[in-house]
Amino acid sequence: MSVWRITRLQGEYCLTWDEGDIRRRYRLGTNDPKEAARRAPSRYAELTRPKGSAVKDLWASYCLDKAGRSVVTTMKFTWKALGPHFGEKEGEAVSVADCRSYTEVRRKAGRAEGSIHTELGHLRSVLVWAHKQRLITHAPHIERPAKPDPKEGYLTRPEVSRLMDAANSPHIKLAIMLMIATGARNAAALQLTWDRVDFARRMIQLRNPFDKERRKGRATVPVNDSLLAALEAAKDGALTPYVIEWAGGPVLSIKKGIKTAGGAIGRPDASPHMLRHSAAVWLAEDGHSMDEIAQFLGHENSRITFKTYARYSPGYLRRLAASLEV
Repeated sequence: MSVWRITRLQGEYCLTWDEGDIRRRYRLGTNDPKEAARRAPSRYAELTRPKGSAVKDLWASYCLDKAGRSVVTTMKFTWKALGPHFGEKEGEAVSVADCRSYTEVRRKAGRAEGSIHTELGHLRSVLVWAHKQRLITHAPHIERPAKPDPKEGYLTRPEVSRLMDAANSPHIKLAIMLMIATGARNAAALQLTWDRVDFARRMIQLRNPFDKERRKGRATVPVNDSLLAALEAAKDGALTPYVIEWAGGPVLSIKKGIKTAGGAIGRPDASPHMLRHSAAVWLAEDGHSMDEIAQFLGHENSRITFKTYARYSPGYLRRLAASLEV
């Protein structure tokens, strides 16, 4: 899809874009450049929105409307699974039976329950959006398998040390140290830029202040001694604005690198998210309060922190257990 641009025709501003070898032009009805710039984005979205109310059309419209957001990138992969099953069906006609059929097909293909839950969740988001946009008269109920409980696995301190030793690339080792020392989510660590690392104050701002998207769990956290030394060494040789870099560019994924290192130490289940989970477990084991841990992890509600990590605290329910001595 080509990017639109504003042009002029006989003194009037126009919205212009290319569709293959065909150039499209639409009058914006104004000779004021500021007004033309204001009208152009919504007109372009309206004019290029796919027609029709089949799921494939609604999906394309949704992706066009949300262009630039991270969820759209994920949905490109989701559609490969959903498209053959739902694509030709009218959005309003999707039934619970369709959802159950899809779930069974995906289960037989070996897909995890959490993945199926996410895939059908994307379908639900598209249909709810289409209803709000008045592209369909109602959004049908999308039945999904229950969302599985989060994985309980975590790494001990010795295991993380061995994991870093087994890392086959400097950027993987730095990423492991960054994520375990800050509790950062995978995306937050890979998107971190040097301008948000305050060496003087020893603080890291995991949230990009210029990113207006709502992101989960991105706090501003202090830097410990080990991480500070690693960051100072990495900054001296940095070739890009990104803290985690490889071959002169940003890193898109470290899952394979961590999995390989995990396999070498007998923890093939190691993953980027497990590092964040491990950091939280360590904080709880050291007796820090759930409120403090919630702030460190960027949780908006400490009840989530308490539900997940309170049982790792050394004093968790000990007094109650002592009361039941016979």
